[in-house]
Amino acid sequence: MTILPHLLLTTLGVQVLGLEGKDIVLAYTFGYGIDLVDHQIKLPLYLRKNGKKNEKHYHWRTPLQEPVALMWIIPLSVYVGTYVPALFFVSHFALDYMVSYEKRPFYPFTTYSTEGILTKYSDLSKEVCVCVVCGALSLTLGYDEILKLASTIFS
Repeated sequence: MTILPHLLLTTLGVQVLGLEGKDIVLAYTFGYGIDLVDHQIKLPLYLRKNGKKNEKHYHWRTPLQEPVALMWIIPLSVYVGTYVPALFFVSHFALDYMVSYEKRPFYPFTTYSTEGILTKYSDLSKEVCVCVVCGALSLTLGYDEILKLASTIFS
C-alpha cells in the first residue's frame, strides 16, 4: 500500500494503545518509516535498471519489509522492553500483503513468492477502505481533543 494507509493505521494504533514517548517513535518507525528506509535501498538498483522511466509493479521490497524481518525485530522488541516494534511491523506488512504485487515472505532464505490476500478486489478499493476506516476511527477517538483544540484556537 502507499504511505497514507500506513500513516493512518499507525496513528490509529498509537491512539488506541495510548502510547507515549519512545513508544510513539518506535510505532511510527516500524509502522510507517520502514518504507522510507527500504525504498532508499532499492532506489539505486531501480535507477540502474530503468533510469527515469516508470516500471509498473517494480519489486521495491527488500527483506526489511517481509515477515522474515521478525527474526531481528522480535529480539529488538525484547531488548528495548516493549512489544511496539513487533506489533507495528506486523501491521505494516499486513497492509502490504493486501495489495496484489509480488511479495517474498521468506527472502533471502527462499524465492517463494505470493501475490498476497484479497486478490479479487482492486488495490485502489482496498486502500480507500483502509484510509476511510482508519481516518474515521482516528477522528472518532480524537474527537474530544479536536474540540479542545478548536475551542482554544477560537476563544
